[in-house]
Amino acid sequence: MNIYFIIILVSLIVSWVLGVLSNLLTLRHMESTLPPELADIYDAKTYAQSQDYARSTMRFSTVNDTVSTLLIIVFFVLGGFNWVDGLVRSCSLPPIIAGLTYIGLLGVGSFVVGLPFELYETFVLENRFGFNTTTVGTFILDRVKGGVLTVFLGGVLIAGVLYFIQQTGTWAWVWCWTLTTFLSLGLTYVAPTWILPLFNSFKPLEAGELRDALEHFAKTADFELTGIFVMDGSKRSTKGNAFFTGFGKRKRIALFDTLIKTQSPEEIVAVLAHEVGHAKRGHIRKGLLSSVLKTGVIFYLMSIFITSPGLFAAFGMEHMSLYAGLVFFFLLYAPLSLVLAVVSNLISRKHEFEADAFAAESTGNPASMISALKKLSANNLSNLTPHSLTVWLEYSHPPVLERVRALSRFMK
Repeated sequence: MNIYFIIILVSLIVSWVLGVLSNLLTLRHMESTLPPELADIYDAKTYAQSQDYARSTMRFSTVNDTVSTLLIIVFFVLGGFNWVDGLVRSCSLPPIIAGLTYIGLLGVGSFVVGLPFELYETFVLENRFGFNTTTVGTFILDRVKGGVLTVFLGGVLIAGVLYFIQQTGTWAWVWCWTLTTFLSLGLTYVAPTWILPLFNSFKPLEAGELRDALEHFAKTADFELTGIFVMDGSKRSTKGNAFFTGFGKRKRIALFDTLIKTQSPEEIVAVLAHEVGHAKRGHIRKGLLSSVLKTGVIFYLMSIFITSPGLFAAFGMEHMSLYAGLVFFFLLYAPLSLVLAVVSNLISRKHEFEADAFAAESTGNPASMISALKKLSANNLSNLTPHSLTVWLEYSHPPVLERVRALSRFMK
């Protein structure tokens, strides 16, 4: 039996089993009694609704994962990758164009398979719990815009990678690494101005108590902001959030309009302080460095396996090609990707605790950070008692109950 075939098949099954097991354990781990730390925000009805939402989302994800895993296994085992390659080869395209076509067809197939689940999640599941505000027109436009960006930006990256693999020999992985790093940094730099506004409107926060408070904190914390913007998050969902975009001298904060409606100025200042904490504690710099190094490792490993005859035999390929090898490598890489994701989530959760601590210390008002987290949790119907396996596998942020308990230590 082909070792690559075994690794890929087993990794697909193990990933599915872990997801199902995680959901089952979390379902059993749910507590009927509301944790006392959140009794001031949650009432019995809201708590019951949050558990109902958790059950519904877990059932949905289990069905979604099961169907998608079965389809990719069937496609893999029955030689679907070779069949698509035959279609592309029949067109007698130049190598790079053939590669873009091959990967594009697989991407379209993946999109078509996932579309019914996206529609159900948006217009049925999220609608049932009062979160969805997306119109059919917005949904379609989002997919069209996202598709155009993927074709353009993804096409440039894939074409560049295929070109360097063909032309630069042993050091191709270094060139691919360099190209990906520059494109990633460039996108991060231009996203606030050119990409994000394609999907949402960003308006400067009006003068007033909130803006004064945010600017005062940024100045006190010696943190330069180039702008404070309000994003029309309510265009798609009632859930609230806030995030930083850009880097260097183009740092700006975006506040969802839904966040502003539900949080007090003191609580929003605490949210800003948390985000500033990520910068002050070096989390952004460390995350960027980690991402760059991980990309380098990926391309180095790719250079080892991308032309392996055994890898192509595992997929029943009649011909070897760099573009197919690129796809197959990322399926082979899946087990390592899962391990790295677990480690990344572990580090991320540690960073969230540190950013919470910075917010509590820098504002001198841990109660506002606690109340902000509680309100966000209640408004988003967060699961208060996820199982540790679910947290380990999926959570980049600690459960809100753990964050509240950690912040409580700063209360005088």
